[in-house]
Amino acid sequence: MLQQQYFFVILSRKGDDLVDLRVLNYFLAVAREENFTRAAQTLHVSQPTLSRQIAQLEDELGVSLFTRGRHHVLLTDAGMILKRRAQEMLSLAEMTRQDLAQQDKELAGKIAIGSGEFQSTRILSQIIAAFSKQHPLVEYEIYSGNADNIRNYIEQGLLDIGLMAEPIDIRKYDFIPMPIKEQWGAWVRTDSALSDKVRIEPEDLVRERLIIAAGDFVRSSIGRWFGERRGQANIVAAGNLLYNEMMLAESNLGVVLGIRLNCTYDGLRFIPLYPTLEIGTVLAWKKEQVFTPTTSAFLAFAQEYKNVISNDLL
Repeated sequence: MLQQQYFFVILSRKGDDLVDLRVLNYFLAVAREENFTRAAQTLHVSQPTLSRQIAQLEDELGVSLFTRGRHHVLLTDAGMILKRRAQEMLSLAEMTRQDLAQQDKELAGKIAIGSGEFQSTRILSQIIAAFSKQHPLVEYEIYSGNADNIRNYIEQGLLDIGLMAEPIDIRKYDFIPMPIKEQWGAWVRTDSALSDKVRIEPEDLVRERLIIAAGDFVRSSIGRWFGERRGQANIVAAGNLLYNEMMLAESNLGVVLGIRLNCTYDGLRFIPLYPTLEIGTVLAWKKEQVFTPTTSAFLAFAQEYKNVISNDLL
């Protein structure tokens, strides 16, 4: 099989120098992270090695690719041009590698997927099941967590893709939007004074003890929903898995604020929030990520599945 490190591209102004595509991967990592140390960590190389490779690339091309600051770097005009060309060349190299691979070889290997707890997890499960019927040798490693956990694991290379709530940083990630919205509400005990309500408004919760998703409450969707009453929220617990939060609610610790799932919990009732709060979810992966043929095929399949799915299937 033709390996990527055997591809070379002539870019230098000096005439005789060849730029290894591996170095272009290094360059794109620094451009993406805007920091040499973080880029070196994602590439699993030392920071001095990475800095030396970029300096050599700049010398070979005869241009400065980055404007360097104390804590971050930014692309120069020349760097922006190289970024576009480098993405094209790496994409072509990967396509060539796949074309030269044995065409009759069945897809195999493992796909590592992270997912939060969403209604759209059902769609992800349908995609996995349908893809598995076509490619039975493929294995799946599923990691459950919140958006921060999943993003960190993707950045570290421990996950290939992740199902996460919007918004998402489009500078760093490509994604497939899921075709349904997630509805926020309050999970309350059936013996609570709130249980007879048909909707929950911010003023209904100011005297309640609240259990929320872990993270920055003030900047979160639910924090913004509270509006001017944000400072009156009495948060007694936070978690990253809704099931654990429900156990706390069943034990009468407080009211859980979370999204509606295809689950029921003894003694608890879901009541939607008002004003209505909904969020979208996306199946996301790191930009400029070079995947195995198996993962690339899965993403193409997921996009096609999403394009044809109808609400009747949800």
